[in-house]
Amino acid sequence: MNRRKTIIALAVIFTLNILVIVAAQEAIASPYRRGSSGAMVTQIQTKLKNWGYLSGTADGVFGPKTEEAVKYFQRTNKLTADGVVGTATLKALGISDSAAPSTQSNDVALLARLISAESRGEPYRGQVAVGAVVLNRMRHPSFPSTMSGVIYQKGAFTCIDDGQFDEPVADSSRQAAREALNGTDPTGGAIYYFNPVTATSAWIWSRPHKLTIGKHRFCT
Repeated sequence: MNRRKTIIALAVIFTLNILVIVAAQEAIASPYRRGSSGAMVTQIQTKLKNWGYLSGTADGVFGPKTEEAVKYFQRTNKLTADGVVGTATLKALGISDSAAPSTQSNDVALLARLISAESRGEPYRGQVAVGAVVLNRMRHPSFPSTMSGVIYQKGAFTCIDDGQFDEPVADSSRQAAREALNGTDPTGGAIYYFNPVTATSAWIWSRPHKLTIGKHRFCT
């Protein structure tokens, strides 16, 4: 009798564990829509707010204003404008659909290393701008869609070839990476930048100039 009870108890525990795992996977995969709430909604709202699609505060509640902002973003990015944030919209927003902390930490670390190597000595706003260029490239059809693809693209960043990429990472670069990943873009959509003093490419000078921050000219 005791053995039977033990088997039944183990079966119940096993079933509950399976249900918990399935529920967690469904929660991760489920799209975010009006009525959703939580940290992921706050992250979505923050991106939309920083990029000018949403006004007000990022309160973590997916209401009608957030829905309209999502539709506006989707139309701008040639996505189905249904107001539902699924995998495609999350990708366009630069948000991992799993929202795994390890993935986010890896993104911060990789972007911070690039920012530190490319803009060491630049003002903080300029460091955020360099990070924004990487993220803008990820959304642009002419560049790879992943951060590692953009950063390691052949000839894209001189720091990869001259060893600066392997130097210690400045603390300010980590903060700048987090801010860029949260949607801050001081460049207004630039996909190139260069230092006029050291640039050797005639082509880069042909790119439309948006603004200058520190020693870097940011271009489209």
